Amino acid sequence: MSPDYPFDDAATARAVIDERGTVVEWNGGAERLLGHPAADVVGRPAENLLVGDAARAAFAPAGPRWDGTVTLRHRDGRTVSVWLLAHHRPSYDSAPGDWLVVTPLEGDDPRSADDPLATAALVQSPCAVAVYDERLRLSHLNDAMAEVIGLPEERIRGLRLSEIGGKPQSAELEGHLLRVLTSGRAEDVQTYMRTGGESLAHAWLARMAPVTDREGRVRGVCLAAHDFTENYLARERLQLVNEASVRIGTTLDVTRTAQELADVCVPALADFVSVDLLDPQENGEPLSPVTAPIVLRRAAHRSVNPGTPEAVTKPGQAEVYPASSPQAGSLLAGRTIVATVASGQLDEWLEWNKARGEAVRQFGIHATMSVPIQARGLTLGVAVLTRFRRPDPFTPDDMLLAEEVTARAAVCIDNARRYSRERETALALQRSLLPRSLPRTAAVAAASRYLPAARAGVGGDWFDVIPLSGMRVAMVVGDVVGHGIQASATMGRLRTAVRTLADIDLAPDELLTHLDDLVVRLSAEAGAEGSPGEVGATCVYAVYDPVSRRCTLARAGHPAPMLIPPGGAPEQLDLPSGPPLGVGGLPFESAELELREGSVLAFYTDGLVESPERDIDAGHELLSQALAVFSDSLDETCDRVLHALLPVGGSTDDVALLLARTRGLPSSQVATWHIPADPSLVAPIRKQVVDQLGTWEMSEASFTAELVVSELVTNAIRYGAHPIRLRLIHDATTLICEVSDTSHTAPHLRRAKTWDEGGRGLLLVAQLTQRWGSRHTTEGKTIWAEIGLIEEE
Repeated sequence: MSPDYPFDDAATARAVIDERGTVVEWNGGAERLLGHPAADVVGRPAENLLVGDAARAAFAPAGPRWDGTVTLRHRDGRTVSVWLLAHHRPSYDSAPGDWLVVTPLEGDDPRSADDPLATAALVQSPCAVAVYDERLRLSHLNDAMAEVIGLPEERIRGLRLSEIGGKPQSAELEGHLLRVLTSGRAEDVQTYMRTGGESLAHAWLARMAPVTDREGRVRGVCLAAHDFTENYLARERLQLVNEASVRIGTTLDVTRTAQELADVCVPALADFVSVDLLDPQENGEPLSPVTAPIVLRRAAHRSVNPGTPEAVTKPGQAEVYPASSPQAGSLLAGRTIVATVASGQLDEWLEWNKARGEAVRQFGIHATMSVPIQARGLTLGVAVLTRFRRPDPFTPDDMLLAEEVTARAAVCIDNARRYSRERETALALQRSLLPRSLPRTAAVAAASRYLPAARAGVGGDWFDVIPLSGMRVAMVVGDVVGHGIQASATMGRLRTAVRTLADIDLAPDELLTHLDDLVVRLSAEAGAEGSPGEVGATCVYAVYDPVSRRCTLARAGHPAPMLIPPGGAPEQLDLPSGPPLGVGGLPFESAELELREGSVLAFYTDGLVESPERDIDAGHELLSQALAVFSDSLDETCDRVLHALLPVGGSTDDVALLLARTRGLPSSQVATWHIPADPSLVAPIRKQVVDQLGTWEMSEASFTAELVVSELVTNAIRYGAHPIRLRLIHDATTLICEVSDTSHTAPHLRRAKTWDEGGRGLLLVAQLTQRWGSRHTTEGKTIWAEIGLIEEE
């Protein structure tokens, strides 16, 4: 007796034999049948109980179940002819596999003439009915139940349900029978299993009710089994379709979406699923129309076996498929194709591909179903579903279900493909619009990083370092609202505008004012196209002069830069905020500060410090800690900052980072003269310039410098306003001549006619120098010209 079956167990002769043929269990009923006690049988070969070679040959179980009559040896020496029912129980968890062998004992039939159990079985009912007695042993069953079980009533009468079925589901049903017997309350149980009389598994609704006598005492349990396989499979199909709509397309990644398709179909529809996609053409579209042979690339696969040993092709690997293959056949036909190994439909393909033929033999693959992956009139690839563990072939319902799930996945794959193509286009546009490398200047050493958003797509962050006249340099970092190609295009327009405005040497606050006007116009243009207010941006702009070591900054709704002085702690600059670009009508303010040589300015966009996982103050604290670690290499500092602030999977927003370490131009490289408004003094000034170039060992530039200085100083005396100042600045490669006066009238280049006596001065300056120009200051204007120096090798 046991808690699972609290009755006398001697009505059945039962033994358990392991895979080696050794008896491991022997109950009292077996001892009653053959007289051998358990101690004499357990641990010994079961064939010792068989009489003669004929009996040994007869008792040769094959498959999951066996029944037959054999001759056994009794303890007293006589022979007993016994009908046996044997169930093979495969290994489960850590328990080894074995055989359960049972037979009902004769002379243990409890039925009587007035037994209510005798009238309980509806012999002619189309519903499968069985009746179990007070000890849960089979008492009656009708023809329908005998057909389901696959054994006649006279053979199995007296056996328990777990002994008749021999499966875990059978034991579970017996537990429900026990509850009905003890509680007197009916129960309904659903199960999915293959019975002895079936070739395929079916879904069963087992309705169990107590059987009572005239006094109302429970004398047994009636079990009626209803086959509801069609409803069960329809519900399973609906559940799978619903699961596919939830699990497929969670990301805009082609490979991930293909893997989700394979994951949904295993094991619900197949034991192994492969998803192969066509490589896109140069225009990004999949190959169409499809012609054999077809080159497909494995995007994903999934198997019921760990490690996917059935796969011949690895993910990411491309392979050529001939017309005889399931993949190419389905794509060429444009419809789902089901093939079986037994029918010979795969022989040509398996002969052509020896590796797959070996996999078919090794794993027992017997059926394939190839479903084209098609969306929006394009063929994207094919999904191949394979069965080897499930013995049943693919049905028309399986085909409809696979096509429904694949159709949903196809749309998601196409969406991911289109998104990937748009993202690549935006990235290419972004890379083309951002500086490929930062210019080398005498004012600063700079390093930068740009990272697009991991999920939202490419945005409109940008940075730039712009050389200005007088060895000065401008630094800018900006952020356009939004993501995608539109944001990248807007970024390109703003970067071009900043470079143009910087070229005319506008002060930072004036430059942002002009840039704000441009964004307002862009917003108006977007509004005319039905998208009002879509254009917006933030920006910070700084100009650094290495001669004076002063830096002027202004910002428009952008995070303030961080300053790291030499040997000091990082601090965020206190700058007037200013409205974001595109608001219009509001002023911008500049701030000026003096920087020690070797100071580092850190410009960045909000994607670096803002994150859903932390507030912006915590982001600024992390940035300060990362910048506080000194390094001679600005590139190393950039990498350290990104590693400290950005998550492993990437930022949710674009990130732009620009670091600039300031340099100072020593006074020995600058010479300044204050010139009276007397034309007769131009010659002495030229002489002083030549002498200064000699001191700097730049005599090779004397001739050009004399001509440039003569022209610029003469124009300042004639057309400018007092005071007038001449300044020479040089580094290793450039000599700059600057003439300043207090007049705001700027000169312009014009072409002199043949008979004109003058007007060729600025044309001569333009021809002799690398570039020239003018810039307005608060005191007036400065005319400058750059003369290239020949570097000594």
